[in-house]
Amino acid sequence: MDKVSIKVSGMTCGGCERSVQNALTSRAGVTAAKADRTAGLVTVEFDPAQIERPAIEKAITEAGFKVAA
Repeated sequence: MDKVSIKVSGMTCGGCERSVQNALTSRAGVTAAKADRTAGLVTVEFDPAQIERPAIEKAITEAGFKVAA
């Protein structure tokens, strides 16, 4: 398993955190996701054989949030 922390903007409440977490954990290969709106970070544990960072970032943007550069 790999772990990555991604800066995310647009999370303003607990519902936003859950939306991001649900969008990620529904993807094959993602074993855990923890969003922190205060820090503006999402930490994701994943299997790199099943999913890569660009697909993780795409899931975040598809959920309506912005991945910071």
